[in-house]
Amino acid sequence: MSLLVTKVPRALDNRLKLFGFELADLLLIFLYLSVSNLFFGPTRLKFPVVWLGTLALSCVLYFVKKGKPEGYLQHLLQFKMKPSIYVAGAADIEYQPLLEKTGAKNESN
Repeated sequence: MSLLVTKVPRALDNRLKLFGFELADLLLIFLYLSVSNLFFGPTRLKFPVVWLGTLALSCVLYFVKKGKPEGYLQHLLQFKMKPSIYVAGAADIEYQPLLEKTGAKNESN
């Protein structure tokens, strides 16, 4: 009797990567490429600003994010945009009482 063996994929949780970039990174790269081409395309600065800038941005993203978890840049930006100090005793400006303190009044009369 032999054991029944089935192959199980090991990468069920991995996100889709194209050329080593996450989809959000590719969106950022192509957004920079299109906006810089819109403003600097007809000028003499097309090659250094548009193409070398896009190449530099993609190299920085590739090497900075190497070994980092998925969604690293999004989580880093969320962390940096949060306040650095939370005060426990601060007044809650979003609080709205459910009932008035004077009690509910019957306004049908």
